[in-house]
Amino acid sequence: MEQIWTEIQNEIKEAIGATSFNSWFSRLTFLSIDNNTACLNAPSNFIKDTVLTRYASVILDAFKSHGTDIRNLSISIDERLGIRLDEQLEESRSDFSTDRPVEHPPASSQDDISNLDKRFTFQNFVVGKPNEFAYAAAKRAAEVGDTLQFNPLFLYGGVGLGKTHLMHAIAWHIKKNNPRKKVIYISAEKFMYMFINSLRSKSSMSFKELFRNVDVLMIDDVQFIGGKESTQEEFFHTFNELVDNNRLIVLSADKSPSDLDALEERLKSRLGWGLVADIHPTTYELRLGILQSKAKRLSVAVANEVLEFLACKITSNIRELEGALNRLVAHATLVGIEISIDIAQEVLKDLLRSNEKFITIDVIQRKVCEYFGVKLSDMKSAKRHKNISKARHTAMYLAKQLTTKSLPEIGKNFGDRDHATVIHAVKKVKGMMAEDREFSADLEILAKVLES
Repeated sequence: MEQIWTEIQNEIKEAIGATSFNSWFSRLTFLSIDNNTACLNAPSNFIKDTVLTRYASVILDAFKSHGTDIRNLSISIDERLGIRLDEQLEESRSDFSTDRPVEHPPASSQDDISNLDKRFTFQNFVVGKPNEFAYAAAKRAAEVGDTLQFNPLFLYGGVGLGKTHLMHAIAWHIKKNNPRKKVIYISAEKFMYMFINSLRSKSSMSFKELFRNVDVLMIDDVQFIGGKESTQEEFFHTFNELVDNNRLIVLSADKSPSDLDALEERLKSRLGWGLVADIHPTTYELRLGILQSKAKRLSVAVANEVLEFLACKITSNIRELEGALNRLVAHATLVGIEISIDIAQEVLKDLLRSNEKFITIDVIQRKVCEYFGVKLSDMKSAKRHKNISKARHTAMYLAKQLTTKSLPEIGKNFGDRDHATVIHAVKKVKGMMAEDREFSADLEILAKVLES
């Protein structure tokens, strides 16, 4: 069996590339086969979680292609294999539970490949300014039926912003309203592996028949086929076949089609044929809405001030934000304590530390002064000119949102003002944002400049 594992490793390396393989699979060791379960060793929970959530189906497909009856995968931890993780792979963290073996569904039908998450529906997607256009585009794509207004739909944005959620939501909506529709949702990595495996097993016609006879093809993280010439060639012809037959294609990536440098030009041009919708980094308001929705689904009472604290301090992505709430609720439930800001700071101190922004009040004041055309001395003065007051309030608001300083500390940096003045400024700015779209846009630009 170890010989088979070596062959499987070589096949996976060819499918996903040397970089990804060296980061994850070279760190695994084969143990045994136990009751249709392949048992492996990993040096850390981080590698275990990543392999199980991203590559389990790839590994199990490979075992199946070698004639084994392995249906599950189990990974144990052996810290003696300890290694230092590459910092660039930290974004691969997942909040999904992976302690249980992962069952392998037979890849003989569209439903079996798709593995849709029942939590990812339109009803559970929290809409805000950063994602409202992508949400509207996804809804339209799911509802158009056989008359396509745009094809493909291309969603792009950073890690953990909701691309996968929207793709699953489209699939669920179509399957609910058109049960006869053939829908495939698949990651680009699995598409690539299945294609290479079909070449090795001389079953390429079955592969083509599977992917070119669907009503809806959805491929997540399409950037991963970049640099893989044979996979791009196959995807190019599959894409053309489906578009020519008026079949919907939905794709996602971390960048817009024109910015996917590793893709062939002819493919990039086709990806931009239809509707390209980007998902921007989350705003404070959207993060708060997501946490409130998540708390409601968990059926737990969490004080709004705690949710506001999390929305303010954890800004990296939605996945990490929801994971933080899961950890906090689990801790409070197991220990039997009430959730408070102090508890959140203690339980999530590692996460809060990694999300801590190194933005100073001085930097905020200077940028705001430049933007509004006022002097830095005016910011700290007693002057109440309308433009100066607006700049001062804006800087206080941003200091509250983007730094870890307390209200008194913020006030001290604005001419020894007290915390009540800062609270008034924050409320004032929130009111202006709600009433003035132009000001709201200005504030969003300022925040992005400061966070960049």
